[in-house]
Amino acid sequence: MTIALIAHDAKKELMVQFCIAYCGIMSKYNLVATGSTAKTVSEATGLEITGFLSGSQGGAQQIASRIGCDEIDLLLLFRDPLNPRPNDPDESALLRLCDVHNIPVATNIATAEVLIHGLERGDLDWREIVKKG
Repeated sequence: MTIALIAHDAKKELMVQFCIAYCGIMSKYNLVATGSTAKTVSEATGLEITGFLSGSQGGAQQIASRIGCDEIDLLLLFRDPLNPRPNDPDESALLRLCDVHNIPVATNIATAEVLIHGLERGDLDWREIVKKG
């Protein structure tokens, strides 16, 4: 299972704290992230994270393309809803792709905690359920 991480600048520290809190769970999965999120989280947690380009340089689009190829299973996108960003259309397309491909998405820490606990319990292994069904 592959988890993608994206955090706006104002939410990077929150993503770091989330990853520190759930490092034991997250270390069991393949992690990918946009460039500065990967660097910041990896340095703070020691988690192995594959980094793509920064979000403003196309990192969100790289993650979107992997969603389209069924290579991402969960997205944690910690957004700053109070500050509009120039790449908001990219994020809208990313969220739409998650809907099309049934990828669980958290855009805030409360939902991220629900999803991470679901992972820990095995509730989010939906691809295996689909294969068996």
